[in-house]
Amino acid sequence: MYKIIIDSCGELTEDLKADGHYENVPLEIEINGERIVDDATFNQPAFLKKVKESPVGPKSSCPSPERYMQAYQGKADHVYAVTLSKELSGSYNSAELARKLYLEEHGEDSKKIYVFNSRSASVGETLIGMKIQECEEQGMAFEEVVKAVEQYISGQNTYFVLETLETLRKNGRLSNLKAFVASALNIKPVMGATPKGEICQLGQARGMNKALKKMIEEMAAAVKDSESRILAISHCNCPQRAKAVKEEIERIFQFRKVLIVDTAGISSMYANDGGIIMVV
Repeated sequence: MYKIIIDSCGELTEDLKADGHYENVPLEIEINGERIVDDATFNQPAFLKKVKESPVGPKSSCPSPERYMQAYQGKADHVYAVTLSKELSGSYNSAELARKLYLEEHGEDSKKIYVFNSRSASVGETLIGMKIQECEEQGMAFEEVVKAVEQYISGQNTYFVLETLETLRKNGRLSNLKAFVASALNIKPVMGATPKGEICQLGQARGMNKALKKMIEEMAAAVKDSESRILAISHCNCPQRAKAVKEEIERIFQFRKVLIVDTAGISSMYANDGGIIMVV
């Protein structure tokens, strides 16, 4: 038996939620002194309203090692955890510490546990979970699964376009002047993830439609074997925009599958209202 644990920055589709092999471990968000758990109780419209009205940006906190240890329990003898990039969150370190503590407490032979640093976020984590399941269902040994999935992570590409830079400005990650100029000129940055899992800017364009087109161009330049890949799109409160991106991609490329999900709490915090995340 196997189990796939994904921290709540990774969105699970309804099919994955019903699958029985997956569990989300929630992060928490704090905004104006209020703590919000990123689980099934998360209310995206209410959260986005709070973010818009708040003078300070939201902050997140990772799951505790104890919470991960709870997730490691159960009958599964193969347990895989997938976390938000450790360059962006303490979730990986927490999951890894929990792994060591669990095996110390229960014995090294009790079960096999491995923690994957996604070096991504959002649906990047989802795709990694799906890759783990694919390998397990093929009957691969635990060590073979780990090797194959780590190789998959190395070849994964993450992109995103933000409608607004306000959250980055409020969190101090962007100067007021730069945010004002970008807003005044309607400049939308096209962002991505480095191989290490840090956020980087790939380009920019005036207007959302041009920025989304540039994002697709960046993806096209990097991905050469689309027919064998699954592409995932996560959107924050903009399903029609996500659908338009999907249709444009399918007009140009042929992927094995293209899926769309709505952002959960942590991804909503990063993407903000109108943001699009794309991972392949």
